Amino acid sequence: MEWGLGAAGIAVGLLIAVVTAPVGVSGAVFLLPVQLSVFAVPSPAVTPTNLLYNVVAGPGALLRYRRHGALRGPLVRRLVTGTLPGVILGAVIRVFALPGPHVFRLLIAALMLPLGIWLITRTLRPAHPENPHPEPTPRTVTGLALAVGVVGGIYGIGGGSILGPILAARGIPVAKVAPAALASTFATSVVGASTYALLSLAKTGSIAPDWPLGLACGLGGLLGGYLGARLQPRLPETLLRLLLGTLATTLGTLYAIDALN
Repeated sequence: MEWGLGAAGIAVGLLIAVVTAPVGVSGAVFLLPVQLSVFAVPSPAVTPTNLLYNVVAGPGALLRYRRHGALRGPLVRRLVTGTLPGVILGAVIRVFALPGPHVFRLLIAALMLPLGIWLITRTLRPAHPENPHPEPTPRTVTGLALAVGVVGGIYGIGGGSILGPILAARGIPVAKVAPAALASTFATSVVGASTYALLSLAKTGSIAPDWPLGLACGLGGLLGGYLGARLQPRLPETLLRLLLGTLATTLGTLYAIDALN
């Protein structure tokens, strides 16, 4: 890979992670359109390249959250337990059933657009104090994590980018959701990237990750994630929720336009 392309990957990874890490999103979901449009990574190799980015970038934010004890608690364990088997299944579906980029983009748009609008609406019009939105049960969280793990394995975001908006909209504070979602994303990305690497040995085509690009973007995300996690305690909960909802809505809109065109 040329030095200029590597520097661009580092810069893109850093900028994305600074914005997304405070709300528990790894940034890979926003890196994906850059890979397709700017770096011309073929499909389905774009998915494991995204997972590789998560593997390299994830420890930056997680290290910062760990110092504050934010990675302890049952929510982290439930998300990781649910998403790990799901991401393996999603990787298999992506390689053998959904190789085309058109279906790929429609799926992202259908998921993220309504999810982002829902979160923004719930933030601007919160529940009445006498009738608050109940937090999901442990069984619901684990089942949701499993389903999201499958979807995350299909398009290479590890699942945290979907779990974050859903759990925040269900009333769990973003400060609690963010580290758990990032921990889930990191764990599932390690498993997902390994699964794609193994599948590349059994099936021809662009299945293995673009290692140089994934590593370059990941190095930028490593630094950006640490900075973003450090910034989070200084941001109010309402702003974090609106940021998370706006990111999801923007992504869904962009992919919907791209898919329709």
